Amino acid sequence: MRRILGVVAAVFLIAATAPSAHAVDQGKGYPGFCKDGTGVTVVVDFQQLGGTTIVRCNPQTTRGTGLDALKGAGFQIAGVQRWGESFVCRVENRPSAAENIPVSGRETYRELCVDTPPAQAYWSYWNASNNCAWDYSQWGVKNRDFIPGGFEGWSFSLNATTDDNPVPRISAVRPGTEGRPCVPREEAKPVTGDPGERQRPQPGSGQADDPQATAGTGSGAGEVPTAGPSSGALPPPKPRPSASARPKAKDPSSNVAFTGGENAEDVNAVIERESGASDWAPWAAGGAVLALCVAGFLVARRRKRAQGV
Repeated sequence: MRRILGVVAAVFLIAATAPSAHAVDQGKGYPGFCKDGTGVTVVVDFQQLGGTTIVRCNPQTTRGTGLDALKGAGFQIAGVQRWGESFVCRVENRPSAAENIPVSGRETYRELCVDTPPAQAYWSYWNASNNCAWDYSQWGVKNRDFIPGGFEGWSFSLNATTDDNPVPRISAVRPGTEGRPCVPREEAKPVTGDPGERQRPQPGSGQADDPQATAGTGSGAGEVPTAGPSSGALPPPKPRPSASARPKAKDPSSNVAFTGGENAEDVNAVIERESGASDWAPWAAGGAVLALCVAGFLVARRRKRAQGV
């Protein structure tokens, strides 16, 4: 009986002290644009999902992937069950498993993040050097290096075509650098068809051209090259043209509201509201366990008394 009561006490203790996960981890990066050319600014544009666009800085000074940039800026993401974080399925719990996404022909579609999201509703991945136009990434989020002093962009694409895939609506311009010339970093496209191919360090980046750098640390993100049919690789990339020829987005203050995610709602609260769950659920479960234990104890006690008679 003491052991059972100890288990019950542990259940109550866990329910009372379980940490909550916030939509934006304020302990990583900081809100707004990066202040200098050593970090990478990450823009998350929810587009037709609604809500404000979030801009945060990952001040990382060492070489890192697009996934490092996204998570290092404090964003919470979810991959798909089949490919893990190699394919980003949710950013800040959007799209959630409980919301209907009006995909053409499937107006009640819900993203369960089991396999690759459909081409009509997924997070498109972009990058840009400072003061340059956004480019659709030809690499996966685990396969390309972010641009120091540049920008990483995530823009939700809903019912878009190859010609109108939505570019992040925040200009890739760090405050205080307006008017400076665009000096884009040329990025060679993947050439091997190997989903583990890693982008080589760019000349002048100060990073050694290490042959090991081309070895994959995992499959590419949502946009990766196709490999052989028996390789078990991620699906081929969704073709999208470069955005370099498109006009730059207007000044952020005039075309879209954005924050650094300081007031983002707690992800657990969102999930509870959407699922109908309650904060009282753990306590109710603990109470039910305790009631069963007490009932079992009373029944056992009565049997012993009956046997003694």
